[in-house]
Amino acid sequence: MMDDEIRPLSSTERLDWLRLIRSENVGPRTFFRLLDRFGSAAAALAALPDLARRGGRSRPIAIAAKATAESEIEAVVRLGGRLLASIEPAYPRWLAATEDAPPLLCVLGNAALLAKPMVAMVGARNASLNGRNLARRIAADLGRAGLVVASGMARGIDTAVHEGALAGGTVAVLAGGADVIYPPENEALWQRMVEAGTVVSEMPPGTQPQASHFPRRNRIISGLALGVVVVEASFKSGSLITARLAADQGREVFAVPGSPLDPRAAGPNDLIRHGATLTESADDVLNVLSDLLRRPLAEGRRAGFAGAPRELPSDREIAAARSTIVECLAPTPVTVDEIIRQCQLSPSVVSMVLLELELAGRLERHPGNRVSLLVG
Repeated sequence: MMDDEIRPLSSTERLDWLRLIRSENVGPRTFFRLLDRFGSAAAALAALPDLARRGGRSRPIAIAAKATAESEIEAVVRLGGRLLASIEPAYPRWLAATEDAPPLLCVLGNAALLAKPMVAMVGARNASLNGRNLARRIAADLGRAGLVVASGMARGIDTAVHEGALAGGTVAVLAGGADVIYPPENEALWQRMVEAGTVVSEMPPGTQPQASHFPRRNRIISGLALGVVVVEASFKSGSLITARLAADQGREVFAVPGSPLDPRAAGPNDLIRHGATLTESADDVLNVLSDLLRRPLAEGRRAGFAGAPRELPSDREIAAARSTIVECLAPTPVTVDEIIRQCQLSPSVVSMVLLELELAGRLERHPGNRVSLLVG
């Protein structure tokens, strides 16, 4: 959507948005496809049962109840926070430009920090003393240079990053609810973040973090930032997931080198081998980002919708195409463009059938506009 479509949501719209994103089989990408097709969250909610049925679902799809959504909004207000929608002016623009931006973010603390240019810093939970000290120093120097520093408030590097960046501005992205402190020993840090920084989450308040939440959290960390700095990370760490997400989102990747004898250096060293910027100080980050920092932050395209429903393909067109499209799908991901070429169908027909399958729980979406069929 364009900048002239950036606007506050009404209280009724916010409730509808929350109900839609909390409904079964509706993730961020599906959410925005539904808005794009139907023009409003209210119209999308009304369409969900029929779409899921057409996609092959035998039991009714679970739609978030109005009372449940109202309780969540009340819980956010009690925390002193706000639910920020992706089309609202205060929503971070670089995050809004990603294809799977959270439609709603729970924000505690200083929301004004979200409007400033950011760098993300992540790394090992079992970080070395030297690694933590270096992360703290780089974060503080980036803050003094005018950048907000984002991280995930985990043990080790993340904690050091927030400590170093508090004076200049820092954002913590949590995997559970914004009020759920994890790890528990970071309670004092969380309180300082709420008072002097910003805490955000896409999950409802009170949600305990689960393993599946952390990769989703990581795409928010990278999406907020112009670039991601990795300080100590093993080959299979979540920090490397964040770095890969940053590259997929078109962001810069920075890595602090380390000794080949230390397993925690394996990740950053490999990133450098594959093109990440070798980073020893904040200056290495600032030198790469200087051109981006001179551009207006408004350049990013927001995920959103035009506010009016598009003309939909007819039921007859969709019914005729459904079996052909399903035959093109497999457990191995394939691009939507390839499905369009192979099936020789219009993008609008393919998009509607895929949307039906997704709401029926039969389709999974992957980065790079790829989809795969869920079996079993």
